[in-house]
Amino acid sequence: MRRLIFALLLLASFALWRHPLASILSLALESDAHTHILLILPLSFGLIYLRREMLASHFEPSVVPGSVLLAGALLLAVAAKYVSSLPGDVRLSLSIFALVTWWIASVILCFGVQAFRSFLFPLCFLFLLVPFPTFVLDCIIAFLQHESAVSARILFRSIGVPVTLDGVTLSIPGLDIEVAHECSSIRSSLMLVVTTMILAQLFLRSWWRKVLLIAAAVPLSVAKNGLRIFVIAELGTRVDPDYLTGSLHHHGGGVFFAISVIGVAALLLLLRRTEVRTAERNFL
Repeated sequence: MRRLIFALLLLASFALWRHPLASILSLALESDAHTHILLILPLSFGLIYLRREMLASHFEPSVVPGSVLLAGALLLAVAAKYVSSLPGDVRLSLSIFALVTWWIASVILCFGVQAFRSFLFPLCFLFLLVPFPTFVLDCIIAFLQHESAVSARILFRSIGVPVTLDGVTLSIPGLDIEVAHECSSIRSSLMLVVTTMILAQLFLRSWWRKVLLIAAAVPLSVAKNGLRIFVIAELGTRVDPDYLTGSLHHHGGGVFFAISVIGVAALLLLLRRTEVRTAERNFL
């Protein structure tokens, strides 16, 4: 019976939120800053599948907290739809937040708080479906632009190239480089954070090591952006000016993303080794 109610609640959510779901799908397909949304549902389901043996556990329903959360999700959805003073992007974010809350409330209502705790990460991971409102996205992009320019300046200075930084514009002999909105690498940066979260969940146990690995994704992303600016500028000024507008500039993001993933993997390996050694000492 519980499984039937859960299935009905899920079907109801797809019916009630069909328009916001269509909107975030369109946004994910069209906007570089929201491409990561396409990964969230498959990754969440995959993480649940890896712990599928827990589904056979005898979880007790938690009717009261589940019902309260369902009511709260509906109130948020109503506010997102009918409060006209809210900007459209904020209304969409609020609506998807309400949808994820509905899904979590359905789990709690039908299977209990213990089930929610057992699948805490994959369920909370679903909140990454919530698209960033424009004002939040602008802040993230501005941060990436500025810090990427600072990172590139450090690299230029490390090899003795005279460089000045004015805002997000780097000046080296023979070339001025503006780290434009499109050069913030927002898509690869968010992809790196999502990838790091999954790796931390799969391979680490202690919460502080997970937090450390995920936090490291931000400076690694900035360093990756700075390296890309540095390499393209050096190739363009020392080898061939075509590098400044060529395929490496426009389509070389995958190469530098792979470098940042290698950095994450190296840190993950180090943290995992310390975790294993700690566990061995505690066992002894």
